[in-house]
Amino acid sequence: MKQIEMQRVAWLLPVMGTGGLSFQHLLCEFTKTFPNTIAFTGQWPGYAAGFENTFVVEEVGATGYIEFVKAANGYSIGFSVPSPQIVGHLLQFKPQVIFANAFSVWTAIVLLLKPICRWKVIITYEGGSSIYESPSSTVRYQVRRFMVRLADAFVVNSQSGKSYLLDTLHVTPERVFARPFLVPSLNALLQYSAEEVSHLDNKIRRPIFLFVGQIIPRKGLKNLLAACSRLNQQGFTDYTLMVVGDGEQRLELEAVVQQAGLDRQVMWIGAVPYRCLGAYFQFADVFIFPTYDDIWGMVLTEAMAFGKAVICSTGAGAAEMVEEEANGFRYAPDLVDLLTEYMTRFLDTPDLIQSMGDRSAQIMIENTPESATSCFVEAIEFVNN
Repeated sequence: MKQIEMQRVAWLLPVMGTGGLSFQHLLCEFTKTFPNTIAFTGQWPGYAAGFENTFVVEEVGATGYIEFVKAANGYSIGFSVPSPQIVGHLLQFKPQVIFANAFSVWTAIVLLLKPICRWKVIITYEGGSSIYESPSSTVRYQVRRFMVRLADAFVVNSQSGKSYLLDTLHVTPERVFARPFLVPSLNALLQYSAEEVSHLDNKIRRPIFLFVGQIIPRKGLKNLLAACSRLNQQGFTDYTLMVVGDGEQRLELEAVVQQAGLDRQVMWIGAVPYRCLGAYFQFADVFIFPTYDDIWGMVLTEAMAFGKAVICSTGAGAAEMVEEEANGFRYAPDLVDLLTEYMTRFLDTPDLIQSMGDRSAQIMIENTPESATSCFVEAIEFVNN
């Protein structure tokens, strides 16, 4: 235990914006085991409610982003540019182990300095979009191949990410530690007052299908609205689609709702603070994640942790958490007919909502920030030995 307490660990997270909330859950638990830990970032949104001062953060310059191509239904092509000041911060801290997030500029820097500074470097990999994982991009592929040779170990969030490391980048299996670590802490989602969610009442038509996310083309909400339109045409009108989020596509989709006659079914909530999201997960019946392209999609695991039946597109890395016909359904994001069919299943057989929700909760019992920490501990033990 003494050796663990003395171990100095640095986490390099160039961006800790909205998506960085998932790492706050993890860092809170990790620091309980390795108290001498500092998270370095170039984009810090502040502590999420419930995690105030549970880990140490140092801001390093500001992380920019260079965009090459703006994609319609997927991630834009580009890369983050974090500050080179990270070198000075690390030399001052003198970490023994560094967790570097993905194949970023900071990861490249610490790998190049590794022979001089004699630190162990573990790459954390959330998974990747098909755009970034394709070996057809020769330069990116060769750079990543070079980086994986220098890294000591890898902690991977998904099985698809593990397959990418093993099959495409040819990492030796003993260096890869895989388990879902982008999983929620329910406490962070339940920091709301009754007044803030007073609009959620029993007058809302059930079942309630829930969408949570940015209202942008990549998230696939337009296809979900198309499925609702088909439900109405088939005579299914007693349900609610609750849309939590905001974005550049909202005005367009509000017009779609009016033209399709879905005003009675679609309920626009707007953007909601992260600390309040738990109220919506608790209130809903079925969570739908229609994304075209998400590296993971923590909203799915959040819904599952609240014991919700789910419908998830295969565009999300987190789709691997769905046990087909047990806690929900998976479908290809363009298959609106199949999405409609799965929504119909819940309308025709409402008992599925409870049974599938129970299975979701069971799956998430084994996937918590506390259990995820074990994977990082194993990786540290491996590199130290």
